[in-house]
Amino acid sequence: MMKHFGFSIAFSVICLAIAGYWGLSHGGVNAMLSALFITAVLAVMEVSLSFDNAVVNASVLRDWDEFWKKLFLTVGILVAVFGMRLLFPLVIVGVTADMGLMEVARLALDNPKEYSAKLISHHEEISAFGGMFLLLVFLNFFFDDSKDEHWFHSLETRLAKLGSIDAMSIFVALVALMLMLGLVEPAKQFVVLSAGLWGIIVYVGVNVLGYMLEGSDDETLKDGEDTPVASPGSSKVVKAGIGGFLYLEVLDASFSFDGVIGAFAITNDVIIIMLGLAIGAIFVRSMTVYLVEKGTLDAYQYLEHGAHYAIGALAAIMLLSMKFHIPEVITGLIGVAFIVWSVLASIAQRKRETA
Repeated sequence: MMKHFGFSIAFSVICLAIAGYWGLSHGGVNAMLSALFITAVLAVMEVSLSFDNAVVNASVLRDWDEFWKKLFLTVGILVAVFGMRLLFPLVIVGVTADMGLMEVARLALDNPKEYSAKLISHHEEISAFGGMFLLLVFLNFFFDDSKDEHWFHSLETRLAKLGSIDAMSIFVALVALMLMLGLVEPAKQFVVLSAGLWGIIVYVGVNVLGYMLEGSDDETLKDGEDTPVASPGSSKVVKAGIGGFLYLEVLDASFSFDGVIGAFAITNDVIIIMLGLAIGAIFVRSMTVYLVEKGTLDAYQYLEHGAHYAIGALAAIMLLSMKFHIPEVITGLIGVAFIVWSVLASIAQRKRETA
């Protein structure tokens, strides 16, 4: 256990120490205790929102070699922690408010309330982009006529048959996007439509890039996976890994949107938000590798199904949040509920097969 989570624990201690010092230097002992508590709450929230992300990551990562696993845990961590939890929100505010990156960073530190207000004012566009990407992850898992293992057999066999229709998942995603536009005020409908279309374009683009980088017939797409993965012994494992690596980073970005926006409902302190979400992101990375090396996906046959149902629920919640406020605790509990349910169902199925 320490082999997989030792670094995450050490990283968490360092982040909590920084949070404590930040609070102490800005308001004394009470502020320090408050900073420590909020950082811990944000870390738990991020893990609960992203556990299904770890399961889906593991379904892709399990076919990679050690080089790409290590790259995922090094470069991938830097992108997840500093890129998506700190830099990307700054970029969103900078682009939409026509401000320089350093100017936005000073705004975040000197006037966090105004910074959070500017970021939250673009919640609809962020939700449209992330919601469309996650919806396609969900749809392409179940619209797969080659997938022969089903949790809810009657429902999933019907969905699998729809996979024989070309671009069925794109069609459903576009219909969902057009329906969701009715929830948005007219002045924002165009930017929301554009953001949703970009979510679809990025999803398809990453898959196209992965296919182009493979460039060989000896690479195959494993059942239920959205990203092309090189077959064992392929000479293009590294190139296939690049496509998969980009897919996992965009997937993580889509999950992080909800956490970043939700964090501002708890605190406006950008430093505390980054530290708390960073702890959660590191633990999600460690859980991914743990699931791969322990063979958890093979031991619990419906775990991947449960994770994708949770992703579908998160996609729906992100789209509905353009109109309705849905507390982050509900989002997290839904994801955990699907994961736990799928594990229990896997255990029950294994017992039936043994009997």
